[in-house]
Amino acid sequence: MSPATDERDRIRAAMDRILSGAPQRSNGALTIVALATEADVPRNALTQRHLDLKNDFYDKVRARGEMPDSEKRLRRQLVKAKELRAEALKELERVKADNEALVGALHQVVMENRQLRLQLTEQPSNVRVLPTQPRPPAQ
Repeated sequence: MSPATDERDRIRAAMDRILSGAPQRSNGALTIVALATEADVPRNALTQRHLDLKNDFYDKVRARGEMPDSEKRLRRQLVKAKELRAEALKELERVKADNEALVGALHQVVMENRQLRLQLTEQPSNVRVLPTQPRPPAQ
């Protein structure tokens, strides 16, 4: 399917309407989706055929001191990701500290166990192991 001959003109007109705050077909968001809807063209017309117009739209948005909605969304996601990473790093530090404490406790228990075994071998034992008698078969 070939693009309409007036597609570029419709995109430029839609760009002007959105940037002036007077959209007719879209919600007026500063996105390629809204621009495509406003121009009544498929989105891929902007992402594949008319990349220069898409880039021009974003340039005009930035020139006005605004930020495209997609960039705002990505920035929010980046902030959230950084917060999650910071929380994960704190949790990792807690786990490392817990691990060190557990290793220390394990080492102490191993040393106490060795000490007790050594004491058992050095002391004369009053306990003798009695021979076991076979049990009678169950009836």
